[in-house]
Amino acid sequence: MSENTRNTLESHLRQLKCHFTWNLVEGGESLDDFEDEVCNETEFQNNEFKATVFNILAYVKHCRGNDQAALGCLRQAEALIQREHAEQAAIRSLVTWGNSAWVYYHLGRFADAQMYVDKVLQVCEEFRSPYRIESPEMDCEEGWARLLCGGKHNERAKVCFEKALERNPQNPEFTSGLAIASYRLDTWPLPQNPVDSLRQAIRLNPDNRYAKVLLALKLQRMKEEGEGERLVEEALEDAPCATDVLCGAAKLYQRKGALDRAIELLRKALEGMPNNTYLHYYTGCCYRTKVLEILQDTGKNDMYGRRKKLQEAIEQAMYHLKRVEEANTKLPCVGSYLACLYAQAGQYDEAEHYFQKEFCKELSPGAKQVLHLRYGNFQLYQRKSENTAIHHFIQGVKINQDSKEREKMKNKLQKIASVRLSKDGADSVALHLLEFLQEQDAEMRPAEEKSERCLDSGSLLPPASSPEE
Repeated sequence: MSENTRNTLESHLRQLKCHFTWNLVEGGESLDDFEDEVCNETEFQNNEFKATVFNILAYVKHCRGNDQAALGCLRQAEALIQREHAEQAAIRSLVTWGNSAWVYYHLGRFADAQMYVDKVLQVCEEFRSPYRIESPEMDCEEGWARLLCGGKHNERAKVCFEKALERNPQNPEFTSGLAIASYRLDTWPLPQNPVDSLRQAIRLNPDNRYAKVLLALKLQRMKEEGEGERLVEEALEDAPCATDVLCGAAKLYQRKGALDRAIELLRKALEGMPNNTYLHYYTGCCYRTKVLEILQDTGKNDMYGRRKKLQEAIEQAMYHLKRVEEANTKLPCVGSYLACLYAQAGQYDEAEHYFQKEFCKELSPGAKQVLHLRYGNFQLYQRKSENTAIHHFIQGVKINQDSKEREKMKNKLQKIASVRLSKDGADSVALHLLEFLQEQDAEMRPAEEKSERCLDSGSLLPPASSPEE
């Protein structure tokens, strides 16, 4: 191929609407994080989205330098489209053909790349538009791809589905996509009420079980739990093995405090996806919350049964969280969760091991505060090393971020100082602690009016705090 012909081919490739031109992985973003989000998140792993999943997997594999595997994914995507969208196979295949053209181009197989470009051109010419067309199906495909990528892509996904609905306002698939995007954007960047969109999606497609689960979760937040639970049970009855339905239902029951039901649903989801890191994380977090509930139960009845339940919950929490830790994901607090569980089990060397692993990671200021609090508690209550505990509480308080963990560490330092002064009014450590706390209060007071607590709404199952914390 001559240089001019190759430049022309590349120019045509850049006009295609596909994953290679949508800038899904932006500069500075970790490919590991992107792949983890796409491949391990459970939301769209069910059959109706398989072609979309295979397309984005192909893009990930290309980014990894494995173009042959990428082509295999694209062949699977094309076969699924032919089977599931036979009446719209050509227009539904445009994104897949565009991705195929790009992969062949990067392999240096320019004739094959040109063949796929020509396939796109042939369809687009029917709409009197070379290489790209404005169609609701194309907007829909981009919308699903961006929903798969999550995070900052949700706003653009919402725009894609809104654009598709302008052309076809009663389309169930487009309505469902808009409802999911609206649900995700409900609290960020501006409050949006997704209830109407979700109800419309269900009205247009009564079999849309995932929309029912999302509506149930939203209604639960609105204190309308009765309708929410009915919707969830209806979705579970219709799709008892759908991972997205099982996970959403687990979230509803976890919020309600019905941990055994949440765990039951998550374990069922794991039967279909036994290696999914996110599912192990959420299951481990549920068992960890169960551990904390058992510890908070101070009733004296059936002490043997309580100890047995505690041991079982600790073992299950450890099992699932170790699966996550071994996968080297960036899911929050896994190491310190494991450390606290081992400490509770009396295995202090293992607890120390996981704490030190966590200290070696790059953590956000908030995560560092949590870690200093938990490690300080471990030193204070299990290791009986008050000096080491004081050191870590001080380090946590010094992190300039207003948080409940920071307040807890200040309170612990205050109590330690009070106890020491009750024994020796001239205790130098206690006096130093009081002076340190006064300095911290003086520094924080001017900023209190402007401070705002940032809440993470992304986790499926928010972790509970330890009673010691």
